[in-house]
Amino acid sequence: MTTLVIDNVVAGYTRADMILKGVSMTADAGEIVAVLGPNGAGKSTMLKAVTGQIAVREGHVTLAGRELTGMKPREVVANGVAYVPQESNVFATMSVRENLEIGGTVDRANVRPRIDGLFARFPVLAEKRHDAARTLSGGQRQLLAMAIGMMVEPQVMLLDEPSAGLSPKAAHEMFAVIREIAASGVAIVLVEQNAFDALQIADRAYILAAGLNHAEGTGAALSADPDIRRTFLGMH
Repeated sequence: MTTLVIDNVVAGYTRADMILKGVSMTADAGEIVAVLGPNGAGKSTMLKAVTGQIAVREGHVTLAGRELTGMKPREVVANGVAYVPQESNVFATMSVRENLEIGGTVDRANVRPRIDGLFARFPVLAEKRHDAARTLSGGQRQLLAMAIGMMVEPQVMLLDEPSAGLSPKAAHEMFAVIREIAASGVAIVLVEQNAFDALQIADRAYILAAGLNHAEGTGAALSADPDIRRTFLGMH
C-alpha cells in the first residue's frame, strides 16, 4: 500500500518565487526513497511543503489516502509524519531523555513506554540518557534526532541531510539505522547530498532539478546510469 503521495506539488516561500514547480513522488511502507539533486533543486522545500511549514499552492499531499495539504505542522505530525531537519534538530541544553519526552508530546499517554522501547533499541542513547544533547558526538546527536521522530510512531519519516557533518564511519552507522527503521515498516524519504551512499541503501530514488522531477528509478539503476553518474554523482 502506498503510504505517502506527493502529487504535482507547487510550493515556495512567496507567490512570486515557486521553488517547486510540480513535483511528484511516492513512498511506500518500509521503503527507503532517496531525493537527490543539486543545491536549489527544491529537495528541502519539498519536505517543508509535506510537513505544512510552507504552503502548497497547487497539487496534493496525502498519507494513506488522507489529505495532508493545508494542515498545520503539528497536525501533520499527529497524522503520522515525522520530520528530522538538518539543523537545530535536538534541544542542546536538555538531556537525551528530556529531548525524547518533548518528541512525545503529541501522544503523552505513551511517552514512557516509547522511551523505554527506544532505549532498548539504541543502547547508546540509554547510556547517555542523563547527558545534555550538546555533549553527544555528531553521530549520537543525529541518532537522537531520529529517535525524537520515532516518538510519534510515524508511518513516514522525512530526513533532511542526515549525514551532513558526520565522519564516514558515523555516516555509515547512521545509514544502517535508517535501514533498520525502514525494516520496521516506516517509509523513509531521505534528502541527501551524499548521493552515492544514499543510492546504495535506497529502494528507489528521485532526482530533482530546478524544482521539477528530472529522473527516477531504483537506487541500483540510477547508480549505474552513466549520465546520472556524471551529472549528479560526480563520477565517470
